[in-house]
Amino acid sequence: QVQLVQSGGAYVQPGGSLRLSCEASGIILSRSDVAWYRQVSGEKRQMVAVMSAGGETIYPTALLDRFTISRDDTKNTVYLQMNNLKPEDTAIYLCNVRQTEREYWGHGTQVTVSA
Repeated sequence: QVQLVQSGGAYVQPGGSLRLSCEASGIILSRSDVAWYRQVSGEKRQMVAVMSAGGETIYPTALLDRFTISRDDTKNTVYLQMNNLKPEDTAIYLCNVRQTEREYWGHGTQVTVSA
């Protein structure tokens, strides 16, 4: 059974930083494509970072200089480092793991950026 357990969401002031974690069990992340998405109520889910099994990363251009996805294979965990956070980054952040035709989602974690 695959489980993705997320942590790290918080309330932070503009300009602050957060690191989100997504620890996997039942699936090996180094053999999977992993991604982070964010969801704002009433809006389309947005991809914010992707890392292939081989380690290649993709970001939306607007987030390239502030968000970083990384993976710790010893902990089977994927991270999203977010710097210089802005109010528009407020959302529920979800990790996503894909392996062949299977896809799994984390439960989501709330990030709120506000003064």
